[in-house]
Amino acid sequence: MAPVKPLPLSSAARRAVFASLAAEPRVDAVVRRLGDAITLGLLGDGEQLPGESELSAQLGVATVTLREALVVLRHQGLVTTRRGRGGGTFVCAPADTLDERLRARLLAHTTEELRDLADHWAALAGGTARLAAERADAPDLEAPRRSLLDFARAEDPAARGRIDGRLHVEIAAAAQSARLTREEIRFQTEIGPLLCLAFNQPEAHREADAQHRALLDAVASGNGELARDLAEQHVHVALRRLIERRLDGPWQQQA
Repeated sequence: MAPVKPLPLSSAARRAVFASLAAEPRVDAVVRRLGDAITLGLLGDGEQLPGESELSAQLGVATVTLREALVVLRHQGLVTTRRGRGGGTFVCAPADTLDERLRARLLAHTTEELRDLADHWAALAGGTARLAAERADAPDLEAPRRSLLDFARAEDPAARGRIDGRLHVEIAAAAQSARLTREEIRFQTEIGPLLCLAFNQPEAHREADAQHRALLDAVASGNGELARDLAEQHVHVALRRLIERRLDGPWQQQA
């Protein structure tokens, strides 16, 4: 499976990844922020993180806090550290596939919980899409347009799920709200790894691709109400597919 390309350093989504954590300077906050960004592909496989002094300053945490967080991320297999010349801390992208861990994660949710997640995500995605339509200019839409192309070309369901999540994060970033962008990142880590199950069939992939294109067109044209409606529709379709998988054949038997 080809790794998802990291976002350009100038993108709003990446700026949100490295925004200050001064309001919650704890090890778990650093682990969550960086771990979420790696899981969503905002930080690419093999990418070198900034040095400890620079990164701790960017995140607004003490160097010792950052070091403890990097230890946790290493144990989770999300980063690796190389010593010596050319060394540093490098991203290790997770391999999200249809394995037992993913199955157990879906089965841990009841259908009622999945419907509640759909309502939450639809409200978030719809609101950010409307704001993006009102606020974004052409440069803000460069990153989501690249993700649109990546999603259309993706042959692996796991890659499709990650790119879909990345696209939603980029739309939130285009809304020019760091708080909404971080909330979308946080939400994607809760549901994002399961989305490959929503895009594992060719017809589902084609349908989602068409929804993405219509959504980006609405945002680009400044039609906030249409962008909101299309984002909400896309979310509910994806979550409906997850609920169907939750209730389907072998998945039901493992519950």
